[in-house]
Amino acid sequence: MSRIGKLPVKIPSGVKVSADGAVVNVEGPKGKLSQTFDSSVKIEIKDGEVHVSPSSNSRASMAMHGTVRSIIASMVRGVVENYSKVLEIKGVGFKAELKGKVLTLLLGFAHPCVYELPEGISVAIGETSDKNPLVTVSGASKHMVGQVASDLKHFYPVEPYKGKGVRIHGEYVRRKEGKKTA
Repeated sequence: MSRIGKLPVKIPSGVKVSADGAVVNVEGPKGKLSQTFDSSVKIEIKDGEVHVSPSSNSRASMAMHGTVRSIIASMVRGVVENYSKVLEIKGVGFKAELKGKVLTLLLGFAHPCVYELPEGISVAIGETSDKNPLVTVSGASKHMVGQVASDLKHFYPVEPYKGKGVRIHGEYVRRKEGKKTA
């Protein structure tokens, strides 16, 4: 059995968790999340804790045991304190603008890169000390925050020669040496 799966998930005050069969709903001060899980695990709520156990001794049930517990723990943490990722945009003339729920990135292409933010995700735009835009993606769902950050990063992946592009703040990019001439 999974060591992680055996641990109960404590429900903090101000958070409501309900399990209706395979559907788990978590509601807290920072948002509301819902997730449907496979029937290979049993989810029970008792004494202010969520307990996850495998429904059978099958290999799939044992494999999903720790995974489901980890996802539920992430959901509970996300509605208490939002997850966030900071993206740094490096390049001459590269800009980021936010109008309502639409993020527009100017990344040196002939056209702007437009991204419509999904429900439950918020974006804040700032600047670093050397005038590079910082885009902070935050939300209650760990999965959605990571997916939005990945989508924005794919508009202009960091190239290894000049280091231009969209990267997660603090990410190491291996730089290559340019062309040598005689």
